[in-house]
Amino acid sequence: MFSHPSESPLALSLRLYNSGPLSTQWAVPVVCVSRFFQRLSFVLAATIFAALGLGFALGEFGMFGVHAEQDGAYRQMHVYAEVLKRVQSDYVTEPNISTVTTGALHGLLESLDADSSYLTPTEYKIYKDRPTSGVAQIGVTVSKRYGYATIVSVVPNSPADREHLSDGDVIESIGDTSTRELSLAAIRLMLEGKPGSTVVLSVVRPRKPDPDKLTLTRSVVPAPAMSEQQYENASILYLKPGSLSADRVDQLASKIKSAGKSRKILLDLRDVSEGEPEQGIRLANFFINSGTIAVLEGQKFPKQTFSADASKFLTSAPVSVLVNRGTYGAAEIAADAIVGAKRGDVVGERTFGEGSVQKTIELPDGAALLLTVAKYEGPDGKKIQDEAVAPTVLVGQNQDEDVDDDTPQTNKGDETLNKALELLKAKNS
Repeated sequence: MFSHPSESPLALSLRLYNSGPLSTQWAVPVVCVSRFFQRLSFVLAATIFAALGLGFALGEFGMFGVHAEQDGAYRQMHVYAEVLKRVQSDYVTEPNISTVTTGALHGLLESLDADSSYLTPTEYKIYKDRPTSGVAQIGVTVSKRYGYATIVSVVPNSPADREHLSDGDVIESIGDTSTRELSLAAIRLMLEGKPGSTVVLSVVRPRKPDPDKLTLTRSVVPAPAMSEQQYENASILYLKPGSLSADRVDQLASKIKSAGKSRKILLDLRDVSEGEPEQGIRLANFFINSGTIAVLEGQKFPKQTFSADASKFLTSAPVSVLVNRGTYGAAEIAADAIVGAKRGDVVGERTFGEGSVQKTIELPDGAALLLTVAKYEGPDGKKIQDEAVAPTVLVGQNQDEDVDDDTPQTNKGDETLNKALELLKAKNS
């Protein structure tokens, strides 16, 4: 397979990566160069900390009185200090140490996970002062994959949707700044702005050789509306919440209650990426009357076990859940709990993999760390952020495929929905 003459390295890597089976996408990043630079950035970051903290460390513990478990770390600091010395003395041009420091700190945090971020003093001031309501945006949820900003899901009828952006598209740059050089928190800030303002994106799409240069006008984007449908002579109630805000979960509770205890539920969580984790736990409890829904745990974070509350249980009727790569955060917690409780089928693609808690740590120079301190686990003990949610029935949906008009399907082209309906029809109420 040959590259297009003008194809960027990122575009080539993603094209090669996405040429494999759909079920293997997102599993392991292929941009090896990104991994190399992440490791290099980690080393440089540690070097900086070594330069700042080595003298203090040696003074605190004594040159020859370091405990055994600390000795290796301090020896490594000498190596890191030597790396910095060589960069300063032997690099092709005199390096801008401030730029190197910032880049190294970004790399250090990003090597941990996508949500951990380093914010410079300027970025942190913007982060703290950002408005909490009425913010204009382009209508996407973003995270980081391949080292770059990656679209998780797109809000229908948003500026991003009108430009035909979709999950899996990679935002290579915002304006003239590569998202490779930005923390996730900074990326999200840059995509926001005043209503009517514009943002220029360079977007790499799967199986396209060249990035698309797009100018999007920010607007206040409302949450997607909830969809409701009835199938099989109203014996199956289809619900797609669009988001998992507290109000939307209240609406779901009302719909499920009114459906009665014998009506089967088809819950569509595809591209549901908004909502707090507690709302995902609450949603799962509607279908689970006992046992563990989720666990939240970290190195120094008090372990929390979220158990089903029988008073909040709503229905014992069969349920199926639809998921895809845009199923994110709270929706993943709900889907994982239903899988773990063997309460119903989860149909579709492997989810994105997000479920963590961040702590803001302010630094003396006005900068800050947004550090992941805990991760959510499903009933099986697997961390959602590390392994995502694997469907019990894997269905790869290709929206671009043409469907024969004579195909005997309830919803032409929506293979995932049709499979879930088939499974539900076979279950006794």
